[in-house]
Amino acid sequence: MNRLIAQKLKTITLLYAEDEDNIRENIVSTLRYYVKEVIEAKDGKEAWRLYTEKKPDIIMSDILMPLMSGLELVEKIRKIDHDTPIVLITAHTEKHYLLSAVTLHLEQYLVKPVTLPDIMAALATCVKKISLHHAMRYDLPKEYSYDIDHKLLSYNGKAIKMNKKEISFFELLLCNTQRVVTYEELQEFVWGDSVMTDNALRSVVASLRKKLPKDIIVNLSGIGYKLENI
Repeated sequence: MNRLIAQKLKTITLLYAEDEDNIRENIVSTLRYYVKEVIEAKDGKEAWRLYTEKKPDIIMSDILMPLMSGLELVEKIRKIDHDTPIVLITAHTEKHYLLSAVTLHLEQYLVKPVTLPDIMAALATCVKKISLHHAMRYDLPKEYSYDIDHKLLSYNGKAIKMNKKEISFFELLLCNTQRVVTYEELQEFVWGDSVMTDNALRSVVASLRKKLPKDIIVNLSGIGYKLENI
């Protein structure tokens, strides 16, 4: 998965519906490293309620679930929403169910057993569809936001200018909010073929700290930088 898609996934809320607890819990636990928020549902009825309450950006659902099947869920959603990308998950023996889903405008379907690469590829397809119609925006603390498609940092709707290195530095941290970004990664992805001197690094960080919410950029001495409180 390319870096831009990974960055955009960090702005996404995903609804994941699966009635088998072990499968759902394992996949949800993993997906939380890649997307902004995962909402989990144990059956179709709960998935419908969460969809109406949370308005997720992407929906992934198993087909055979109690109370309401995945197909019934999608049919209800498509009566009011033709745009949200939906991915259905099916067992080999259930593929015939998908014949009735032709008019439901699925983004993709996955066949069990589903692997993480399968899921990430499907999410990348969904993100590309969303990007065609909507800017991908991070909501940051204290009324700040960042539009990753237009490389635009804003505070209370007012644009804040950033130079190329500041954008690259900030986006690299945004893409890896769950961990520390090392000095070696900053050299590779921000400075590239140029040398990242201590003065150059300090200059970029000092400038960004003036433009971003207070204490959002944290330095771990001898290791690198990370974002906190987002």
